[in-house]
Amino acid sequence: MTLHISIVIPTLNEEGQLPATLAPLATAAGCEVIVSDGGSDDATRDLAARHGCRVLRSPPGRGAQMNVGAAAARAPILLFLHADTLLPPGFATLVENALARKGVSGGAFSLRIVGDSPSLAFIARAANLRSSLLLLPYGDQALFTTRETFQRLGGFAETPIMEDVLFVRGLRRLGRLVILPQAVVTSSRRWDNLGVVRTTLINQLILIGHGCGIPAPTLARCYRRLRGLGRKEG
Repeated sequence: MTLHISIVIPTLNEEGQLPATLAPLATAAGCEVIVSDGGSDDATRDLAARHGCRVLRSPPGRGAQMNVGAAAARAPILLFLHADTLLPPGFATLVENALARKGVSGGAFSLRIVGDSPSLAFIARAANLRSSLLLLPYGDQALFTTRETFQRLGGFAETPIMEDVLFVRGLRRLGRLVILPQAVVTSSRRWDNLGVVRTTLINQLILIGHGCGIPAPTLARCYRRLRGLGRKEG
């Protein structure tokens, strides 16, 4: 089988989310799925192997994990997918057609969030507006590019936070970014624990801090303290 797209999924203790994400990928022709694990102590790696994925071990951190996955990828197109996010039907053709456009360096999908709070629809609309107007999609929108462009960028910055923002800005320097109207569907878990308002405020504070030049390690410590994170999470 000729491979067209390598799907790289960074994981850390994702046994609860991963089966739903992987199930529809089993029938995606021309795609390989690489799970790059950052040290899970649950059944994540076993689940991924049972679903036919290539399972790699990586140092923790999304940037490092995605770089490890990309280095092992065999297809000319790379798609980076969060473990709690579902790709839309026909995603492979959508991605290939987008990257075939003249001057395009990469892209992402629009966003839909599954959850009980009506506020989540507003968050998704705001994210899609930011993506279309500022050309600044985040990692939960399934970023994609070619292997050649990825190598020109030197991959993801292996920072503890904001690796997706830095990567997207690099893509914009090399060409045009495409935001597809078709949406990925992501879990609301990031908003569930602290609520939509508090989570959104924390995210905006981190973005402002990044814009002010605060070092990534400091931002990561602040982010974890504000969210009360004390255990390993994906």
